[in-house]
Amino acid sequence: MKAVKHSRIGALLATALASSLWSTAASAQGAVTVYGIVDTALAHTSNADAAGNSATRLSSLTGSLPSRIGFRGSEDLGNGLAAVFTLESGFNPDTGVSGQGGRLFGRQAWVGLKGSWGTLQVGRILNMTFLATARSDVLGPNLFSINSIDLYLPNARSDNAVGYLGSFRGVSVGATYSLGRDGAGAGGPSATNCGGEVAGNAKACRQFTALLGYESKSFGVNTTYDQLQGNAGAAGGLSTSERFDRRVTVNGWTMLGATKLGAGLIARKTDASSGVTESRLAYLGISQPLAPRLTLDAQVARRDVQDSNDDTNMFVARLTYAFSPRTAAYGAVGRMDNHGAAAVALDAGGTVAPGRAQNGVMAGLRHMF
Repeated sequence: MKAVKHSRIGALLATALASSLWSTAASAQGAVTVYGIVDTALAHTSNADAAGNSATRLSSLTGSLPSRIGFRGSEDLGNGLAAVFTLESGFNPDTGVSGQGGRLFGRQAWVGLKGSWGTLQVGRILNMTFLATARSDVLGPNLFSINSIDLYLPNARSDNAVGYLGSFRGVSVGATYSLGRDGAGAGGPSATNCGGEVAGNAKACRQFTALLGYESKSFGVNTTYDQLQGNAGAAGGLSTSERFDRRVTVNGWTMLGATKLGAGLIARKTDASSGVTESRLAYLGISQPLAPRLTLDAQVARRDVQDSNDDTNMFVARLTYAFSPRTAAYGAVGRMDNHGAAAVALDAGGTVAPGRAQNGVMAGLRHMF
């Protein structure tokens, strides 16, 4: 019996030693980080239908930040070069289902190389429109925000894409090119059924985005260009590869002590089967710490549709209390004023009767890990 016990102890020690050596070797070569956010809110909005009824629901698309779980890794290849990757899965905390059209890694799924010259990515990646608004939009992908006016903004990712982003003494340059911008055919605002990569049609579902900007510790400014092509069956009336949806943005932010101001302008032109439409979305926001753990964020915005009365005005204020660096509670109020036939809901993914104003309140809890 003693021999058997000694044999078992020896095997356990050998296994532990092997595991330790493997972990040490793996740590020397690279590292993988598991991270995520669980964020959900309860929201109440008025005029959710033509009869003027209100609605109360748990948020699905987002609270203050969309819920996710991700894996981020890197390996040092020497001479200042590293292999990098990110796999990030979005999910709806109210039901637990996958977001981004039901994809397993719908938020990001890419591999790349990183050096002093910048980062090269291949896969499903965040494009330049997403990155451009990240610093100037003080509310971010909040349930009540400019993302309710333009649902593309928090979903500005590209399938089948190659991307580059570099920063040189504060100057940022970047671009993405997608051979087929969105392969998902159902499942929310991020699924537009335009997989592309069609033989004999080089423009089908292609997308190009570009960014040029400058950032310092106290301010930043950037401009972007984003054009996506359609194809047969694509959402939004982009029914042929000649039809397109184009956004040109100018964004900026500045710090005045602890106070942050952010603003931007998004000029959009859509050539769809229903006709050509143009609009301008302008926003201005402020983020003000009120106490060491308490922050007030507020934003106003207006979408002006050219040659139309279908305009929209928005106001949102959010108060966030941080229990810790990882856990926070928040509450927000907002109003969306629709004119003409405009029917922009205050809550992202919600509903409102055309031409009606919608008021809303929300409260939520966020944990980051």
